[in-house]
Amino acid sequence: MKELVLPVRVYLEDTDAQGVVYNASYFRFMERARTEWLRAQGVDHDELRETHGVMLVLASVEAQFRAPARLSDLLYVRAAIAETRGARIRFAQDIRRGDPGGEVVCEGVAEVACIDATAGRPRRFPPTLVSELQA
Repeated sequence: MKELVLPVRVYLEDTDAQGVVYNASYFRFMERARTEWLRAQGVDHDELRETHGVMLVLASVEAQFRAPARLSDLLYVRAAIAETRGARIRFAQDIRRGDPGGEVVCEGVAEVACIDATAGRPRRFPPTLVSELQA
């Protein structure tokens, strides 16, 4: 299982008045890591739509908040494929403070669906995309 770890610095815009990271910010951090994971596999969102006629959309996301991240923390956001089936990919994700093996501040699972770019309905991944994801 390939994974990507994306370093993310916590900025003021990510926090509340007490300097604690907003819950929604964790979802943005995880989205960035999934997008960079796909890019590292050679998958580009624009090319998917233009060449294959499909889009990847977030179908569901779960998170467990373990510890608060704070202003100026350096976080490491991991994205790894947990499962691929039909028209869906499940990503296992976690966010750690200080270094890639540091304290877990958030754990999550995100399910990304492949949909037809025109019809907006679920569609199996193009075979070439499946090959790239499993490479």
